[in-house]
This record gives sequence, C-alpha cells and structure tokens, in this order.
Amino acid sequence: MDRQELREKAMKLPLSPGVYIMKNSQDEIIYIGKAKALKNRVSQYFGSQKHHPEKVRQMVYHVDHFEYILCGSEFEALVLECSLIKQHRPKYNILLKDDKGYCYIRISNDPWRKISFVMQKADDGAEYLGPYMSAWYAQNAVDGALKIFGLPTCRKVFPKDCGKGRPCLNYYIKQCCAPCNGKISKEDYDERVRAAVEFLKKGGSDSIRLMTEQMTAAAENLDFEQAAKLRDRINAIKKITQKQQVVATTLPEQDVIGLMTEQEDAAFAVLRFAEGRLYDKEDFLLKDSAKEDGGVLRSEFLKRYYAMRGSPPPYITLDEPPAEEELLLEWLSGLRNKKVHFVYPQKGERQKILEMCRQNAAECLAQSHGHLGHELSALDELAGLLGLPSPPEYIESYDISNLMGSENVAGMVVFRNGRPYKQAYRRFAIKGFVGQDDYASMQEVLTRRLEEYFKHKDSGEGFGRLPDLILLDGGKGQVSAVRSVLVQFGLDIPLYGMVKDGHHRTRAITDEGKEIAITAKRQAFTLVSSIQDEVHRFAISYHRTARRKHTVSSSLTDIDGIGQERAKALLSYFKTLKRVKEADIEELMQVPRMNRPAAEAVYRAFHSENENDNENQGEIDGMLCKKSIDN
Repeated sequence: MDRQELREKAMKLPLSPGVYIMKNSQDEIIYIGKAKALKNRVSQYFGSQKHHPEKVRQMVYHVDHFEYILCGSEFEALVLECSLIKQHRPKYNILLKDDKGYCYIRISNDPWRKISFVMQKADDGAEYLGPYMSAWYAQNAVDGALKIFGLPTCRKVFPKDCGKGRPCLNYYIKQCCAPCNGKISKEDYDERVRAAVEFLKKGGSDSIRLMTEQMTAAAENLDFEQAAKLRDRINAIKKITQKQQVVATTLPEQDVIGLMTEQEDAAFAVLRFAEGRLYDKEDFLLKDSAKEDGGVLRSEFLKRYYAMRGSPPPYITLDEPPAEEELLLEWLSGLRNKKVHFVYPQKGERQKILEMCRQNAAECLAQSHGHLGHELSALDELAGLLGLPSPPEYIESYDISNLMGSENVAGMVVFRNGRPYKQAYRRFAIKGFVGQDDYASMQEVLTRRLEEYFKHKDSGEGFGRLPDLILLDGGKGQVSAVRSVLVQFGLDIPLYGMVKDGHHRTRAITDEGKEIAITAKRQAFTLVSSIQDEVHRFAISYHRTARRKHTVSSSLTDIDGIGQERAKALLSYFKTLKRVKEADIEELMQVPRMNRPAAEAVYRAFHSENENDNENQGEIDGMLCKKSIDN
C-alpha cells in the first residue's frame, strides 16, 4: 500500500485502546506500538512527516501494511505491547542488548594459584565462586582482592617464571608481591591466596574482624612482622570500602536511571542499589534516538528495561518524568506485586547519585563519539543552568580588543562538543567607525557574521552554521547590543555575557535581566572559564599582531614615495622589516608596485641612517681617544 492508502485505512480504525503492528512488504514485523485511541495514533504516522524524527520517517517509509489488536484498556494494551516486543524484537522499536549472564570467580588449581574473573564455568579442576548475576560486581570484587592481597594479574606461569625477570610497576606501587622476582616464599603466597578467597566469600566486614583477631594474637606472641602485614591488609580493605561509601545510600533498594543525548544518539545509564550499596551498573547506547521527546524516550526505555530485567525495585530514581507516568507505575507495580515509586530528586544524596549516573551515561556517549565524558557532562550542566532544551553542541564566543580605540579588532572562537574547534575561529577588524565603542563593535561583528550565515547557510559549515549558544566577553550592555542584531535578523539564539570579577576571573553569566552564578556548578564553571580565557587570548593576540604590523608599516610610510600599498607589498615580499633594510636596490625593485625611485628612496632611508650612526660612533670614539691622550 502507498501512504495515502495506509492513511485511509488508519482513519477507519476505532477510537479504542489497542496495539498496532507495522509490517513491511516481506510481512516482517518492523514496529509494535500501543495507543489509547488507535485511529488517532496510527493515522499520525501517515500524515505529514515534517515533525517526525528521522527514525520514524524511515519506519513509515518501509511500512507496507499494518494489523491491530483491540484491548479492554490502555493498561492491557501496554502489557500486550511489552509482551509482543519481547517476543518479536522489531527493528524500529528501542531494543536493549541483554548481555547479562551468570559469571564466576575462578581460583586455579596450579601450584601457585591465581584468582580471575570468568564468564563460564569449566570442568578443569579449578575452584569457582558464584554464580554472580552482575559481571560488573564480580570483576570489581576480583580487582579489589588482587590489590588488597598483592596478588599478580599478569600471565606469567609460576614457578616456571619465578626469578626470571624484573618485577613490573605493580610491585613498586605495592599492589603485587611479585613472585617473578623470586623473593616471596610459596607458603607466604599460599597464605595470601587463602586470605583473598576468604575475603571474596565473606566480604570486607568479616575479613576485617578475622584479621584483627589474628593481628592481635600475632602482636601478643611478639610476631610483629606478621602483625604489620595484617595491619596493612586491614587498611587496604578499609580503603577499598571507603571508595564504595561514596555511592552508599540510605535507601535499601533502588535503581537510578539517567539519560544523556548528543548529536543523533542517546545513552541511558542504570545504577542498581541494594542494602545501601551499588551492586550493578549498566550502560545502553541508543543510536538515532536523540531527536525523540525525552519523556517518550524514558517511557520506552523503562518498558524495555524492566520487561528484560523482571521485577523492579520499590524506588526508581529518574532525572525527569517519563511519558505515561501513571500507566507505567501501574505496570511496574504489577511486575513487582508491590507499589513502585518514581523519584525526581532536586538536592541531597539522591541528587548526587543521579548526577553520577548521568555522568556514566555521558561517558558511554563520549566513548562512542571519540571524546571525553566530562566534556558532555559540562555541556549538560551548562544547559541546565541556562534552561536550554539540550546541551549546546556548538558554542560561539566573541571578544573586542583595542588600545584607546586604536587597532580595534574582535576575535571569535568556537567550542564544539566542549572542545576548542580552531578551524572555525575567525578574526574581525572593526571597519564601521574609528575610536573605542565596545557595544558598537560587538554589533558590527555579529552583523557581519550573520550576513555571512545567510550567504553560506546551504553549506552547513563554518559561517553557514548557526551556533547553539553565543557567549560574549562582557556584561548586560554587550548582550543588549547584540540582542538587537539577532532581532533584526529574526533569529532566536540563546545569548549570554560572561562577567569577570576584580581579578579578571569568570564570576557569572548574565543576560539582559540578571546574573546567573556558575561557581557552584564545577564543570560548567570550568567550561565557561575556558571559553572566556580562550576568546580573550585569541582577540588580544590578533590585536598585538595588528599593532605590530601597523608600527612596521608606519616606519615604511614615513619614507617619501612609499604609501600604504607599497608598504604592504614590501612586507609581503620580504616578510620582516629587517630583510627590507638589508635588501639592495635591485632586490627592492623586484617587489610588485615598486620602481627605481621608490627603491632608491627606501635604500637611502635605511642606509643613510646606518651611515649617520657610524659617523656619530666615529666622533664618540675620537673624543674618547683624545681624552685618554690628554690624561
């Protein structure tokens, strides 16, 4: 069917709750959705495509026909939708890769036993601890045990490799006992492995209690060397435990879910807590999903995630409400057979944990796009501070530089994805007036920049791209001056000024009304400070270059017959004033725009100065010589 036929069929659907099933020409299910009113929802797909995300447009393009199932209520439709998606896994639904599986901690049966993390249990005579549902938890437990008890993580085989090489870095930072250097006995090594296995089986608290008793007994028996070893292990366990305290929570059980978007992609991070501690972490990268509404995206993720994971915890902490909030809570409570609550923290411990979760989502996105997670986190923090709908991927910043109105110039720097994007930097010489007027200068620069946009907007690059945010080095006056330019061009671009304190350091961001303090937002503060420092550096370096050229050019234009054009030609040809001074008449005549009288004038100007200098020096030398004879 073509789209018109599909729309006509959709308009005949009942206004009843149900599930619709989109299929392609091969009769394959490509999308499953639910609707409160089937007619209204399905007909939207086959109407105007203007407001649909690209992913939806692609899905509609491949739809050949659709089917539907009527349900008694919207809740029944939700339950059926989740069941059908789990069964058929359609291409255009959000699908989460379920890489969960049982994993184990392996203790080999070699003479010098090793502890490692493995995904499968083998019939090899080794001892296995587990199974564990969380690979993240098991891997971290193994890493912690190896560090605490100084056990090797390398692939060397002992005793074959004992004493055959120099120890690695881990030995020198006291994280490995280094059997490779042959200085640890078999008995001592076995005791370390036994203690590590005990730690993995019983946990930190029981291990600390047991080792404390052993340390006390060793001290009473005057075995101070053994007591010191046990003391160091106790301290190591406490250190590892203290790191976990950072993510401890007063809630007995909860999932924390954070969403981050960048360009076309989105990422969810899930931190799972039980008994006050983090026991699992998962990241999910969703390609081509960032343009979807955030509430809808969260709703879809929650349905897919808990259909895959099963029983949800009593509390689910989110950064923003999902679409169909009440319906989702009813469904989640049914899965759990107990009441489930959504939590949206604004401050306190929960909010800090949520921010950590969002940083994990940012890191997932950053790795997929080849940059750093903290850069995306800083942009997200800045967007929240300024009330922007999404993190500003492309930021332009402007600064004016002059000296008492002379050599009036401006610099434009660009930060893309939180990093300087130097190929998009631009410099402006102020041409509209002479003198010092920072407001008028900003107006001229932004006017010229936006005029270039309308000339090159089809390219989408350089001046042909509009920024997501404009930051001016200045206060309310500069913002007001530039705002009128944006209004003139009919553009609605977020615009703010960067305000400095008495020590020339970034203090706040301002619009035309009020200042927004940013010092409390560490990552956003660092980003804005970097932008302000960079645009100031770029503008002032251009100003210094312009002044230097003007000074050099002035020394040439003071010569009879040399105007601005010939001065520029000389500097362009010889590059430096020193080389101009050293050139002879024939070389000077090779410069475009120069003739013999002009070349002789330049040569005479610099060489007569040298001759005068030599004559003066001769007179001084003669006077000194005469004075010495008289004496």
